[in-house]
Order: sequence, then C-alpha cells, then structure tokens
Amino acid sequence: MRLSLSDIDAIKAVVTEICGERAVVRLFGSRLDDTAKGGDIDLMVELDEAVEHPARLSAWLSVKIMRATQGRKVDVILAAPNLEELPIHRIAREQGVILSHDA
Repeated sequence: MRLSLSDIDAIKAVVTEICGERAVVRLFGSRLDDTAKGGDIDLMVELDEAVEHPARLSAWLSVKIMRATQGRKVDVILAAPNLEELPIHRIAREQGVILSHDA
C-alpha cells in the first residue's frame, strides 16, 4: 500500500470529522500496488445511514482529504443504504483495503 501512516491518519481524521466514527474508509485502485508510481488516492467511504446530498459530500471529502495529504488527487465514492450500488462499489469491496490507524 502506497500511503504513509500520516496520510492514513489524516484521511481517517477527515472522514471521522465529517461522517462520524462509524464510517468505514476503503482504499482501492493503483495505490494498493507497491510497484506502481504516482496515481491518485481512490477511496470508498461506507456509511450506514442515508446521504442527503451525495455529490456534495463526496466533493467535500475529496477536497478536505486532498488538503490533508499535501495536495494529492483524491477520488471519493460513497456507499450508503439510499445510494445505487454500482460496479465500482463491488470492485472497491473485493480489492480494497480498509484503512485503520494501525495499518
């Protein structure tokens, strides 16, 4: 996984601040490949409650995480009970890694 512990902590802190303690953050995509270089940070934030304005929340999370990780490009998708389940959600669940402070 190509994220520093400080990046993981920053991501978790932003998600917890905005979405609460129960939100689960999953890293997926190119940052899981230790042999690759560069690449954006692809995250899926899983919530157990409905999201009223998902596009706004996703954008807000992306910007705050980008600032907290020294300007790295961040893509955030949301998973919540009221949101449509797309193929990207399945990929993130199957291939992704849940970020934890002790990762």
